[in-house]
Amino acid sequence: MSKTPKRPRDPNQLAKLITDIATGEVEEGEVSATVQRASKAGTVGGPARAKALTPAQRAEIASIAASARWKKSD
Repeated sequence: MSKTPKRPRDPNQLAKLITDIATGEVEEGEVSATVQRASKAGTVGGPARAKALTPAQRAEIASIAASARWKKSD
């Protein structure tokens, strides 16, 4: 699975990359079939899992997530 390279954070380098892509000197990476399948599975799997859970299970998961989010690191 190959990811597309990150775009540069420096505005000048980003402008150069965009210009190169627009002029055809550099091709923008395409998303592989594996990445597309994984993305689709993620968008389908989450709602399916939520639908399968009972309200009590969802509340418990949400409570655990909230406590992890607000946990103070000392």
